[in-house]
Amino acid sequence: MNFEWYIARRLIGSREHKSSISAPIIKIAIAAIALGLLMMLVALATGVGLRYKIREKVAAFNGHIQIYNYDNNLSEVSVIPVSTKQEFYPEFKLVEGVRHIQAVATKAGIIRTEDTFEGFIAKGVGPDYDWDAFEEFLVAGRLPDYRGELNTETLVSRHMADRLGLGVDSVYNCFFLKDEDPSRMPNQRRFRVVGIYDSGFEEFDATYIFTDLRHIQRMNNWEADQVGNFEVFLDDFDQIGVKGDQIYGKTLSTLDTQTIQNKYYQIFEWIGLFDFNIALIIGIMILVGGINMITALLVLILERTPMIGILKALGARDWSIRKVFLYNAAYLIGLGLLWGNALGLGLLALQWKYRIFKFPNPEEYYMDYIPVYMDLPTLLALNLGVLGLCLAMLLIPSWIITRISPVRAIRFE
Repeated sequence: MNFEWYIARRLIGSREHKSSISAPIIKIAIAAIALGLLMMLVALATGVGLRYKIREKVAAFNGHIQIYNYDNNLSEVSVIPVSTKQEFYPEFKLVEGVRHIQAVATKAGIIRTEDTFEGFIAKGVGPDYDWDAFEEFLVAGRLPDYRGELNTETLVSRHMADRLGLGVDSVYNCFFLKDEDPSRMPNQRRFRVVGIYDSGFEEFDATYIFTDLRHIQRMNNWEADQVGNFEVFLDDFDQIGVKGDQIYGKTLSTLDTQTIQNKYYQIFEWIGLFDFNIALIIGIMILVGGINMITALLVLILERTPMIGILKALGARDWSIRKVFLYNAAYLIGLGLLWGNALGLGLLALQWKYRIFKFPNPEEYYMDYIPVYMDLPTLLALNLGVLGLCLAMLLIPSWIITRISPVRAIRFE
């Protein structure tokens, strides 16, 4: 049997220990660890959740990587078409880690109603378009279906619908300038609203409506195999830089690629600050919890000074005695982690299911509720990191045991 663990277990389970002077201090230390872990879990889950949600929303409108003609000059409107007769379309097998590729085209226009008008960009999409993200954004009606014959179904944002007085099944007129000669009569289309979405990203919601890709092709006098650009979705967003370079190397020299990190660098620089804030909170909470555990350990050593003297007199080495108290401290830290996980994960589960906590200024965070995300590897790493760092901080104060004289310790009262 492990000698140190046996002594530590007897100390932990003794009634005298639970009613001693150190009991309130130990409870405070456990509470500090529990509350510290609770704060760490909340900071980590909300920071990562917000980052993931913002990334998903940007990707929903743009894909992770865009492939387009060099002559488009990074315009939001499709200018020079790209042929769909590419080696990488309709299935991108040239690079591993690509989940989906879809062909789209955009064209600027104006919606005119009896009372007002609004500028917009019509995003033409086809039957290969990934609507998964928009199922969450949908607030009324349904998603359009472009798998059959050309139709007039459109998806508009709630922002635009409110400004124009549109609802589900509303019919409205659109006007599109002719790129080859803007002075000529514009193209006119009459569309019907079948669904209304709200992504929370006003920059996108105030800009895009979704329509059949074939309308854009007809107005631009393009062939059926010509589109504005391709949107590529990856399995792992963290590989976007590497995959972007690989995809660029696998496409024709007349085509260029751009990741959403580069296109919307200001947004991604902002959410990159979340990592620093999370690390700062975790560091402060570990420091606070460690200081409380140091205090508890010193009180335990002081309270058990006669026992330390007896163990030394019986021949126990200093490191063995230190291990007894480190085992004891590890148990207390583990108890704090247990309570912290129970409270933290319970709170996160409630927020994930019921969205209790909201942003006071949702327009600044592109959503009205606080999203949370936590996976098992991150949770285990956080718990093991807290346990390891707190025990490492306790190595120094446990050194005081080596300075205790057996004779004086036995006589200590």
